[in-house]
Amino acid sequence: MLHEPDIYTALNDKALSNYFRHAGDMLAEESAVLGVAVRGIISSGNHLTNKSIILSLIHMLECTDDVVKSDVIRKTLEIVVGYTSDDM
Repeated sequence: MLHEPDIYTALNDKALSNYFRHAGDMLAEESAVLGVAVRGIISSGNHLTNKSIILSLIHMLECTDDVVKSDVIRKTLEIVVGYTSDDM
């Protein structure tokens, strides 16, 4: 069995990591979406940055027709963008 990375430890942005870590069940769906994005970036061998997470979330948003999933992805994207400095 492969060892799955702890997404909160893997995030370079500790403020973002702490936000999701301490949100508990309030952001359970968003945490799951973030986890999918982080694991995808890590498994593809790319650097894990807020920019790569944002691009992954945008791709996820473009690939779903499910309105509910779109809302969760969009909220996750808004949170990540909110924790991203302007000089990415």
